[in-house]
Amino acid sequence: MKQTAKIAIIGTGFSGLGMAIKLKEAGFDDFVILEQSDNVGGTWHDNHYPGCACDVQSALYSFSFEQNPNWTRMFAPQPEIQAYLRHCAEKYGLMDHIRFNTHVAGARWDEATSGWVVETCNSAKLWDYMEKKGLKPGDELDRSDKALPPIRKLRSEILVSGMGGLSTPAYPEIKGIDTFTGASFHSQNWDHDYDFRGKRVAVIGTGASAIQFVPEIAKEAAHLDLYQRTPPWIMPKPDREIRPLERAMFRRFPQTLNAFRQSIYWMLEARVLGFVGTPRILKVGELQARRHIRNQIKDKELRKKVTPDFHFGCKRVLISNNYYPALDQEHVDVLTDGVREVKGNTIIDNNGTERPVDCIVYGTGFKAQEPIPRGMIFGRGGQDLLDAWREGAEAYKGTTVAGFPNFFMLMGPNTGLGHSSMVYMIESQVQYVLDAIKKMDHRGWKSVEVKEDAYSQYNASIHAKLGDSVWQTGCKSWYVNENGKNTTLWPGFTWQFRKQTRRFDAEQYVCESAEVMEQGAEPALAS
Repeated sequence: MKQTAKIAIIGTGFSGLGMAIKLKEAGFDDFVILEQSDNVGGTWHDNHYPGCACDVQSALYSFSFEQNPNWTRMFAPQPEIQAYLRHCAEKYGLMDHIRFNTHVAGARWDEATSGWVVETCNSAKLWDYMEKKGLKPGDELDRSDKALPPIRKLRSEILVSGMGGLSTPAYPEIKGIDTFTGASFHSQNWDHDYDFRGKRVAVIGTGASAIQFVPEIAKEAAHLDLYQRTPPWIMPKPDREIRPLERAMFRRFPQTLNAFRQSIYWMLEARVLGFVGTPRILKVGELQARRHIRNQIKDKELRKKVTPDFHFGCKRVLISNNYYPALDQEHVDVLTDGVREVKGNTIIDNNGTERPVDCIVYGTGFKAQEPIPRGMIFGRGGQDLLDAWREGAEAYKGTTVAGFPNFFMLMGPNTGLGHSSMVYMIESQVQYVLDAIKKMDHRGWKSVEVKEDAYSQYNASIHAKLGDSVWQTGCKSWYVNENGKNTTLWPGFTWQFRKQTRRFDAEQYVCESAEVMEQGAEPALAS
């Protein structure tokens, strides 16, 4: 297998596939896509829990150049989104570029050759190794361990990360959790063979995934304990079937689908005014959310438990029509006293109350503040990317980092949205990276690296805008790190981001030519 490529792309979600499609259209064919799973789809392949679906309207949750007239619902379920991404990979000739079951163990910038050395290994063997060692996704590997699966090295001039910010599962730190004698799994690693019928089930967490799978568990479990730290604001979900006649019209007249898509885009875009412009506008949303609670929950004590005490919009606003009714059942308990420890098959809360359970499901989300794990990306001087991010993740236009030449991130820091489709942001970044690669190729640049002052000034401006947003009103959310820094969200309209990424601004970069570059020794990733 060829172990060199001009461009290496990590991941086959919307980011990785979008980048690859546009590279191929621009005439770049010397690229490889590294995918740790056995199929395309990224998060839409890895997350397959019951009830999994998108919380952005289907018509907008697709590539602008490959709109899908065949969505069956206003909010597409996971299988349809994964099938759509597979369709894109096949239609645009990407399958031969993808190396499935290939885990990226690390990548290091090679000063001698001005390129990247990417280390990979077989995913299945690595996961088996991690299970035996008691390691979880995102844990740093001990490279001196001889039991570690064999490592292969790939050299590339350019490295593009399409891993996304919500890809590494987060687990709660609970005393005794490793001694639990029952079944347990994270929502991303759903055990479809586990039979919930007649079982006592504990769900820890009430985030975006939990509100989708909790109603499904409640249908089967004998008893469900939902451990809630903070209740989210939840709005009604305006979902319905897209009727066959409508789908036929979209296929026959694609302009009607595009018009529908544009109407959704501008409707969602208006929400920015509340998030970063005039937060008091969001009071209307809060009133609707409170009405939603009253309409769906009869128990007054339960209403109090699920009503947030923070500003509407400070945390991610969720949508659901079946979550509250699921909680308002006799065999479901919403518990707000936390978890002190686990002993055997018993969970003990902070009041000392013991509750036996057969299964624990973690709905605790992802490590949003560590979108790329420690020990994975090393830039100039062998600096770990997480050391460059000591105060929190940041990037120039959400894409490049000072000290990490020829490294581009899609869905990087401060590109996340609280109001619209991430696919729009991804396409904007793809255009920026593609223009960078075109300029490198045309002008003979061997490497491009964002200047430190441009990097610092850009991030200072981002956080100045975030300071007045609803996300900085005091709640504890995965948007904000322990230092109070919002590393995830874009503080503005999506069209503003597209405007600033429409071209690669080379004047903000140190661009080095390809002259007198000699092949050097391979760097070792082990420190």
